[in-house]
Amino acid sequence: MSIIPELLAPAGDLMKLKYAFAYGADAVYAGVPRFSLRARENDFDRGSIQKAVEISHQLNRKIYLTLNIYPHNRKIEQFKETLQWMDSIKPDAIIVSDPGIILMSQKYCPSIPLHLSTQANTVNWVSVKFWYQQGLKRIILSRELSINEISEIRQRVPEIELETFVHGAICVSYSGRCLLSNYFTHRDSNQGTCTNSCRWDYKIYGEDDFSTTETYQRIDGNYFLEEKERPGQLLPIDEDENGTYIMNSRDLCAIRILNRLRDAGIDSFKIEGRNKSVYYVSVITRAYRRAMNDLKDGGAFDKNLELEMFTVANRGYITGFLEKNPRHLGENFEHSHSANQTHQFSGIVRQVDRNKGTALISVRNRISRGDQVEAIFPSDSVLFVINEIFTVDGKSVQEAHGGGDDVFINVPEQIDENALIRKSIFSTPLYRTF
Repeated sequence: MSIIPELLAPAGDLMKLKYAFAYGADAVYAGVPRFSLRARENDFDRGSIQKAVEISHQLNRKIYLTLNIYPHNRKIEQFKETLQWMDSIKPDAIIVSDPGIILMSQKYCPSIPLHLSTQANTVNWVSVKFWYQQGLKRIILSRELSINEISEIRQRVPEIELETFVHGAICVSYSGRCLLSNYFTHRDSNQGTCTNSCRWDYKIYGEDDFSTTETYQRIDGNYFLEEKERPGQLLPIDEDENGTYIMNSRDLCAIRILNRLRDAGIDSFKIEGRNKSVYYVSVITRAYRRAMNDLKDGGAFDKNLELEMFTVANRGYITGFLEKNPRHLGENFEHSHSANQTHQFSGIVRQVDRNKGTALISVRNRISRGDQVEAIFPSDSVLFVINEIFTVDGKSVQEAHGGGDDVFINVPEQIDENALIRKSIFSTPLYRTF
């Protein structure tokens, strides 16, 4: 068991991989096109995956490639060919879930370690022991486990590596194995094409509430769901101007209990979010890296790191099932579609000219002269005011917009080329952290 667990970050593309490593990740995981559970939003192809493996190894870091769908017959031959290709590029592990694919992986790429996906729903030590005896190196534990259950698994099966999610989205279905998307849109989450139907913006109506008005009319009072066979068990419904929420879970955030997870025997802390922005990957990875460094040095947890969680888009935070069933903690598992984040991602620093005190940035959200912004980078952050904005051909402008051309802005001397620019929106989170 590691003294300090590995920090494992998502890499949705090569840029996110670069920033994940720059901001403190020990390893990343990336999806193989057509065979991972983020198939619709996967920017990788074979060429860039091979490049990702090369970059990871040049940095002396690790990369795990995900092939964790449950394939139907028509994909088996394609899987065989892909596994043979995997054997040639040598990732540090393959993440799998289907028993047949595990068997094929051991045949066609026997030198590559196998990690069992959370999709396999591993929730007890007997299952962990079974998979260890089948040759699996690591188990990515189900999100539905408590710290006490994890601790018992470690005690019962000390030989195997254990990984758990510490941050990110939580699915309302068991370990993400859901058929709701398939039912609504014929896109199966177990084939990597989930449309996140549980998070669509629904509205609730009584039989007399139908209206042709386009203006949102809030339904006054408290509303609850009651299932026919469970009279008296009332489930609250949250509603705002975006819709009504009965399946949209809060996000997982375990940053304040990493010490307990380490002591329980976790070898790898995993951050969810291959589809999230490079800003999300950088901010969350940096925060967990700092918390883990404090843990390593024997220091106390820095509560300011909890505030960092709110600088990215979120749905409000809970510790999931790690401490106890969320209902028993007095927390609603579900929440509205998004809690307001405290900061807006403004841009990515592409180049720095220290002689001129300027940087070329790709603008992600509008910036204007006179804005106070914050540059964040792996080791620090600094506040400054944007006094000048120039286009690449030297024209001075008042503002620049996301999706437009890159622009030059004045920057402090501390900034490096891994820096990101953000702007404060609110001074404090609108929802409490836990």
